[in-house]
Amino acid sequence: MRTLGVDLSANPVKTAAAVLEWTPGQARLAELRLGATDEDIVRLVGNCDYTGIDCPLGWPARLVPFLQGHLGNDAGAVLAHDGPEGRRVLAYRETDRFVAGLLRLVPMSVSADRLGHVAMRCAVIQAKIARTAGPRRRDGSDGLAEVYPAASLKAWGITARKYKGGTDAARLAREASLRSLRDQAGWLRLEGADAQLLASDDDLHDALIASLSARAAALGRTCPVPAGLEQAAAEEGWIHVPNTPLAGLI
Repeated sequence: MRTLGVDLSANPVKTAAAVLEWTPGQARLAELRLGATDEDIVRLVGNCDYTGIDCPLGWPARLVPFLQGHLGNDAGAVLAHDGPEGRRVLAYRETDRFVAGLLRLVPMSVSADRLGHVAMRCAVIQAKIARTAGPRRRDGSDGLAEVYPAASLKAWGITARKYKGGTDAARLAREASLRSLRDQAGWLRLEGADAQLLASDDDLHDALIASLSARAAALGRTCPVPAGLEQAAAEEGWIHVPNTPLAGLI
């Protein structure tokens, strides 16, 4: 099996991809790149069995009628979301609320934060994949799963705080995260140069975690969609949080 992890950015320059090759008893980092274009991602998706992408695959379903109401001057559709609670359901998806309740980790809002710019690129990439290989379900059931590296790390018990950015402190935090990862996953083969690259850049670091998370999703070892939320997951996307230790991936 080959899994692809993508740490998506609105800017291809900061978009990272990591491919893991899985064989009995081990996983090897087969490809690691920074600066992945849409075309790179579409090609890699086609060459891998399962993909985990760190970006929302959709928007809150209730956002659409709200925007349609605003565009059409339909006061009722807009006033249905008056007040903080009304706006909250426009800002967060069902999967965001699930992750927050599970891990006390609140994902960024795809509709009310800068993450929306990244999600627009992700929607275009999904359309390009659909054009060449057919559409993928947003709930992750057919090879393309939404993942959240911070949630995966927390689920695996790996402390990774303040590891973003180019400071010395951030690099030390990434090095500590990678040490914990390798302690738990002795089967993960990282060459010296790759380990240095992963420690040097948080986008590359998260692409690796996304690829490991893709493996968990491929094996069915992530938290399932709760009953009653299947349609929301299909429309809005669903974050695949591992529900097994790293040892369960091999």
